[in-house]
Amino acid sequence: MLYEYDASSEKCPLPLVKMRVQLKKMKVGDTFMIRIVDKGSKENIPHYLKKSAINYDLQMLDSKTLEIIIKK
Repeated sequence: MLYEYDASSEKCPLPLVKMRVQLKKMKVGDTFMIRIVDKGSKENIPHYLKKSAINYDLQMLDSKTLEIIIKK
């Protein structure tokens, strides 16, 4: 299943908290895409994913928006 979350209008820690809740619900084979703009989220979310050993890919959609793709 593909889950998408556009957090471009939200500031940290809300995107991080919502992402963690979604990751707990995901099953093997699921994909989660989150879009963030907030500087704090851009720093904290990749840091959390690395610390938790969760595989992810980053993609800049434009000059402000970062998309993180997480596959379980």
